[in-house]
Amino acid sequence: MKGNLKIHLKPKERIFINGAVVRVDRKVTLDLLNDVAFLLECHFMKEEDATTPLRQLYFVIQSMLIEPQAKDIAIQVYHNQHRELVTTQKDRDILEGLVEIRQMVEANRPFDALKRIRALYPLEGDAVENAETQRSSMESEVA
Repeated sequence: MKGNLKIHLKPKERIFINGAVVRVDRKVTLDLLNDVAFLLECHFMKEEDATTPLRQLYFVIQSMLIEPQAKDIAIQVYHNQHRELVTTQKDRDILEGLVEIRQMVEANRPFDALKRIRALYPLEGDAVENAETQRSSMESEVA
């Protein structure tokens, strides 16, 4: 993140800033005046919600933001997962998104990478539905 940014938080909302978890007790506006890695609570994913390959990739990149002391390990895990996704993914739009995500991570822009992954969620759902439809039609042809 570069430069001045105003973030509006509601009562009891949390934000992750440079590895720290901050909870506010009332409606506040934070002015972030310098470069900072942050994640809003509404974009935070719990481990049990990382149920698809893209969501798992999201979870790993998220950990780079909220656990900076473990970033080196998270980057290794990210590269392994990204490589596997690229080799198994067939959807061209998702593959193009994965290229952009890799560039963002390599440029130390994990927040942008998370945003890009969230935009790919609907495509991942469509790909799963299409695969299930094809499998069902092949099973009915065999029967």
